[in-house]
Amino acid sequence: MELYTDVAGQYADFATYARGDSPCFEEWAAAVAGDSEVLAWVSSLPPVKQQPNLVFAAARWHGVPAAAPYDALRAALLGDDGAIRATILERATQTNEVGRLATLVPAFTLLADGRPVSLLEVGASAGLCLYPDRYAYAWTTGSGVRTAGAGPVLRCEVTGPAPLPDRLPEVAWRGGIDLNPLDVTDDDAMGWLTTLVWPEHDDRRARLVDAIEVARSDPPVLVRGDLLDELPSLVERAGRHGPVVVFHSAVIAYLEDNDRQRFSSMMRDLVAADRCHWVSNEGPRVLPDVTATAPGEVPSGKFVLGIDGRAVAWTHGHGRSIAWLG
Repeated sequence: MELYTDVAGQYADFATYARGDSPCFEEWAAAVAGDSEVLAWVSSLPPVKQQPNLVFAAARWHGVPAAAPYDALRAALLGDDGAIRATILERATQTNEVGRLATLVPAFTLLADGRPVSLLEVGASAGLCLYPDRYAYAWTTGSGVRTAGAGPVLRCEVTGPAPLPDRLPEVAWRGGIDLNPLDVTDDDAMGWLTTLVWPEHDDRRARLVDAIEVARSDPPVLVRGDLLDELPSLVERAGRHGPVVVFHSAVIAYLEDNDRQRFSSMMRDLVAADRCHWVSNEGPRVLPDVTATAPGEVPSGKFVLGIDGRAVAWTHGHGRSIAWLG
């Protein structure tokens, strides 16, 4: 989905994005897009706080049932005594979807080239996606199921010549940067992450519980700050431990257009200087210079997986599938 569009357009876009994944959120978003009173309520929020994931999660945090009809959400927002608004203003959509690792690991494997790597995540939240080496993977291909690793199992449908590994890359160092890094030992923060999981996705909720335990056993290095200011020095820090792979997934959409362009230019400069590699996994309109390198149109509802600024695959936003280009 795309942020910083008009509010009705943003919710209509989210309804399309949720189609086939969450009937509840598809219904809610489509209804908001056509509801002038609720649109006015959402429009009174700061632009970055108008996003559907955040508004829906805050309402659920305060007791709106889901999956449930739209009427309950509408009544809660229009009758809000300030509690839902306060949660929206205080919190952020810092979803740590470890299922995405099933689509990121092939890119990590290519870049590792048999060497231990330093993983540096932009927009790391609680850093749950910094542990690709602590999971088992089951990639379903046209010729059967390919497996690798040990731990909680992440499953993914694969088409195309994806470089699926037999052995997972070794991680020499793992760290991240976030405006508001979350502490994996904080039950309130982890409860909020759980609320951000879409209503019908019981498998993702169970996976999140596993991911929190994985991270609590070996907490990552997380730096608080603006990625545009702090990333170069953190790349240098990570580089002391091994070749650096900077990655992000569903994060850069939260930057305004000029900051997205600054980030893309910075990453290209870092790659050109041989200071790191870059793995991006974002909606097709978020990094248009990456998307422009892909053949043909991006399938509806898919992310663009890029390596060093070039599109290599289409991915499902929660890691359920990957279509490798080639």
